Amino acid sequence: MNTKPQFGDGVEAQHERFETDSYGEIYIVGDVHGSRVILERLLMKLELEDDDLVVFVGDLVRKGPDSPGVIDLVRGDPRLVSVRGNNEQKIVRGDKHPDWLREGDREYFESLPVAISFDDVLVVHGGIDPQRSLSDHTVEELLTMRSPHGDGYDGPFWYDDYDGPYRVFFGHTVHDHPVEREHAVGLDTGCVYGGTLTAYDYRNDEFLTVEAKTHQERANSKIVDPA
Repeated sequence: MNTKPQFGDGVEAQHERFETDSYGEIYIVGDVHGSRVILERLLMKLELEDDDLVVFVGDLVRKGPDSPGVIDLVRGDPRLVSVRGNNEQKIVRGDKHPDWLREGDREYFESLPVAISFDDVLVVHGGIDPQRSLSDHTVEELLTMRSPHGDGYDGPFWYDDYDGPYRVFFGHTVHDHPVEREHAVGLDTGCVYGGTLTAYDYRNDEFLTVEAKTHQERANSKIVDPA
């Protein structure tokens, strides 16, 4: 299937589509949360060529030690693109005013697409409600989706009942290892909580990880075992 996902008007204007023929290797990377050193190690491991593409699932910033460094790294390399995460959205809305925020950072977050798609892949930060069409989703829902018919980290999670048609890559919900389902791949493996930073190699269907550092403690109840 190579049909472009279609959202409602409020989201479709913030949906970016890529054609994979234009790229060599394609990687999708989990939540970085201001961990520039760890991101640099992962990018070194990927050994990117000029025609490769790296898509981030959002939450580039906050919680870790160097959010401006991550912003500069991603903004400065045309091979690196990201959807907007809920942590970028909090700054766009004005709910958060971190002391590291610089002139132009907020505008950059606002410019990030809410969804990126290619082939039969859809990349969003939070996820989608399997009981509703894409056209019924709001920006906020795509950024924060976790348990639309449950209770947060107690589940059930949206991907438990999702059966396509798109293969959705997402972050937002922290897992102790990647979620790997036929139609859902979760890549937030707790980079900032002492877990790993995970990339999915799209061409070769495999995960690559680098060990991360603990910059914040997190209760075990807020880290999901996707088994």
